Amino acid sequence: MPGLQGAETMTSGLFRRSILLTAMLAVFCAFTALPARADHCTDIANQLKEGIDGLKVGITAGNIIYLSHPKAKEMSLGCPNRKYTNELYVKSYSRKPKADFVGFVAGAAAIVFTLPKDELVRGVSGCLSRMGFFRGDDVSIRYRRLDMNCTRTRQDAAIAISRGIDQ
Repeated sequence: MPGLQGAETMTSGLFRRSILLTAMLAVFCAFTALPARADHCTDIANQLKEGIDGLKVGITAGNIIYLSHPKAKEMSLGCPNRKYTNELYVKSYSRKPKADFVGFVAGAAAIVFTLPKDELVRGVSGCLSRMGFFRGDDVSIRYRRLDMNCTRTRQDAAIAISRGIDQ
């Protein structure tokens, strides 16, 4: 009978190994079957590049993708973090931006936040026009579930548009 017990343990050991190998193979196949997917923030940056003529996608540092365009002094796309889902930051060359800058920012925000451009033109121009003697050089408004923060210095004006996590 001692030989019979050895055969049973050998058979059960082979059975366990085959189950383990089958499970490992199933897990491997499940992970390799997933399609290769780029980061969502990188996808948005590429949509901006395709949708706006002259826009260039720069380096990614931390959670920010730096962009460049002739109408903007500085431009960046903030990727999702604990505070917001996405953030678009654009700085103009002048203290009082012209209508083409407002249209450019509204077009970029329309791509990032998937809202109509004409509505965003109203929001961006409203935020930028509120800065002045009575309200100061740092204005925050809420428009269409977007947080808009406009600031200006002696040389330039900037706008940051973001959507909170809870929105």
